[in-house]
This record gives sequence, C-alpha cells and structure tokens, in this order.
Amino acid sequence: MKKHLIAFAVMAVAAGSAMAQATDTIAKVKASGSVTMGVRDSSGALSYTLGDGKYAGYHVELCQRIIGSLEKAVGKKLEVKYQSVTSQNRIPLVQNGTVDIECGSTTNNATRQKDVAFAVTTFVEEVRMVVKANSGITSIKQLNGKSVATTTGTTSVQTLRKNERASGIDFKEIYGKDHADSFLLLESGRADAFVMDGSILAGNIANAKNPADFKIAGEVLSVEPIAIMIRKDDPAFKKLADDTLKDLMKSGEIVKIYDKWFVQPIPPKNVKVGLAASDSIKAAWATPNDKPMEDYAKK
Repeated sequence: MKKHLIAFAVMAVAAGSAMAQATDTIAKVKASGSVTMGVRDSSGALSYTLGDGKYAGYHVELCQRIIGSLEKAVGKKLEVKYQSVTSQNRIPLVQNGTVDIECGSTTNNATRQKDVAFAVTTFVEEVRMVVKANSGITSIKQLNGKSVATTTGTTSVQTLRKNERASGIDFKEIYGKDHADSFLLLESGRADAFVMDGSILAGNIANAKNPADFKIAGEVLSVEPIAIMIRKDDPAFKKLADDTLKDLMKSGEIVKIYDKWFVQPIPPKNVKVGLAASDSIKAAWATPNDKPMEDYAKK
C-alpha cells in the first residue's frame, strides 16, 4: 500500500510539473532545447513561405528577435522549428503547446483573449476588399448579388456579415482554406471580391501573375490590432516578448524592420508591397499596448 502511495505521489508531482511547464514557455524550451514558431504560408509581408520549409516576413523577423531574447534567458542556443498554421488551427495549436509563439496575422480581440495572450501590438490592420481592376466595383454596396471570398476562421467573416446587414445587401460568401486559396477564388473568377486585411491583400496582389489586374477598393470595413500570439497565463514569457518589442519600438529599429518588409522589395520575387506605416501603426509603436480590437472600435 505504501509503495502504491509513493508511486501515486511521484505521478502526481510529475503531472503537476508537466502542467506547469505547459504554460511556462521559458521552462519548456529550456528543457527541450527547441522552440516552435507558428507561421503562415500566405499572410502577405507579415508571414509567408519561401519554400523548402523556410519562412519570412515582418512578424517572422520580430519573433526571431524574441527568440534571441529567449536564448539569453535560458542560456543556450535553441533549435527553431517552424509549424505552418491556418486561421482555423492557430489558437488550438498555441493552447495545446504544439506552437510556442505564433508569428502570423492574428487579430487581438476580446474573445481570443479568453483563450490565448498577445504581445504588444506591432501592426494595425485595415480590413478592405480586393477586386479585379476592370470590375468597376468601388464600394461594398456594389457587391449585391455577387460572390465574395474570405478566409475561414478569420475576423473578416464577422466584419463581412456585419456590413452585409448594415448595408442591406445580399451576397454569397465563399471560403478559402487560407489566404492564397481565397485570392485564387478571385483570380479564377469564382469570386467577385476578396475581403481581408489590407496588408494580406497587398501581399497577394504583389505576388500575383499580373498584379495590375487587381486593385484594393472600397471603404475601410474595420480597424484591427494584429499581434504575436502566445499562451495564456504565462507572465514571464509575455514580459520577455513585450520587453523585446518595446526595446525595438523605443530605439526606432522597428521602423527599419517594417520598412524592410512593407516598403522595400522582398524575396523571393523581389517585389514591393508598397504599404507605408499608417498613423495607427505609428501610434501603437509610440504607446505599446495589448488592447483588443473592441477598444479600437470605441474611438
């Protein structure tokens, strides 16, 4: 009986340790010697694939800076693994420990804050629509009776529905599994418009076969803070991530990193996204915070 009690106690301690480590990213990566970045295949210049398991982009580079701080904290070089995520699976993969830090294009909103945490806002997005340049579409009101593409699992779906009701128009929603898939729906003629974050639209246009065939049109549908996502209830790792980003903001280095990905030509095609930092983005850098999207809507 005593042996069983000792064995049970050992198991309980081990289980408790595993659970603690699940939310203590610094301890987890120190023990494993590796860290897993969640990355996107086609999130414009924020996060995209170069092929052969390589990824690049503004948020990918910012995450690499955070990992540099993480390596200093654990006192050793870490093996960096890349896990491609989608809009549908990114939150569960962060929650269950598969991904340690998600470096894509995730909107920070109140609903998501119940499940995950966000580092300070590094990008502020304007949701727009892209259409064929010769379509004649200049406003969301002209989408009545048309097919509109968006990506499954994104906040743009709710934005689209809200505007559909507000404008009294009726359109068919069709969904791509990721942003490249949604853009293909427009490119192939199956959709008349694609509604998504402006930076993602600009990035997909830049990488299209004929960029001049497309244009971003219509009104701004919503303004959303985009941030690097981490596990909830992990204050030590959040502080490390926030401090790294705040240092880049304070020094002005984040301006250079932004310029590198959104203004200058980027690999692999050496094309320009051509998206200068907006006043909203500059304000987020000037006063770092992790406010959700709902706070932006109050303005």
